[in-house]
Amino acid sequence: MISAVSDQNRSAEDEQPHSPGEDRERPAGTGSEGLRYLFVLSRPRFWLYLAGPVAVGVTYGIDAVSGLFTPVTIALAAYFLVPANVFLYGVNDVFDADIDVLNPKKEGREARWRGSRFVIAAVVASGLLGLATLAITPRVAWPYLLGFLVLAVGYSAPPARFKTTPFLDSLSNGLYALPGAAAYATVAGAHPPLAALAGAWLWTMGMHTFSAIPDIEPDRAAGIDTTATFLGEGRTYGYCFAAWTAAAAAFWLVDPRLGALLGVYPVFVAWVARSSVSVDRAYWWFPALNTVVGTLLSMGGLWRVYPLWEALP
Repeated sequence: MISAVSDQNRSAEDEQPHSPGEDRERPAGTGSEGLRYLFVLSRPRFWLYLAGPVAVGVTYGIDAVSGLFTPVTIALAAYFLVPANVFLYGVNDVFDADIDVLNPKKEGREARWRGSRFVIAAVVASGLLGLATLAITPRVAWPYLLGFLVLAVGYSAPPARFKTTPFLDSLSNGLYALPGAAAYATVAGAHPPLAALAGAWLWTMGMHTFSAIPDIEPDRAAGIDTTATFLGEGRTYGYCFAAWTAAAAAFWLVDPRLGALLGVYPVFVAWVARSSVSVDRAYWWFPALNTVVGTLLSMGGLWRVYPLWEALP
């Protein structure tokens, strides 16, 4: 954090080594500093976890290319790209401030909570902006939009705090599937196929639990109970394999090609479990895998309304 205090005026206390939680105790300021902190807080590496499903939902919900880019679809994509991430991870970091002191992931690509009035106002405003999406979407999309907002709060905030209850933490992460369902419902005017919704929910359960493996020891040290801490690393791999296999099977019912594509996930987790690759390292590869799969899913949806051979010269 940039300080306006000169070197000559620093106190002896300021010159002492920083404790792990010191950044959390010094709130981020406003202006460029506050915006930089919000950028880190929003986990830009994971932005597509919410925006990607919107793209997939739109491409499978439209019946013509003209429905791809409309004011509503662009607004939904923009909301779930940045503000929704500020809201989701902002709520998470507020209520995890104490336990994140012990989490080594917060030493590098993620930041410990350094809340200020500016930051809290941005998190609240991002939630209110989510409510505003109800004004531009049809009623059929509202359950998915409201479900996202409710679960985004309930996952981290008391009294629900689903993240501290084994299996409920995994189940509640279906919130990542809801932006895609909302986008599909918005452009199609109907609910997405039940098998697709179930498959997406199961996929998010596997995704969440896999990402919790690197947190097993920090969470245990902080007294936090999760699916991963309850099962242990070895059985958690098995849980992820089962969830992702079930997800692939559900998508197979929608279209065998989708099921085959989703089959890459159980293969991935089986490889990580049996290889010498550290799960801490594989965790950071996961967004790249999701980006590739999401791109292929979106392209498949587009080819329904604009076949590949029509795009070729």
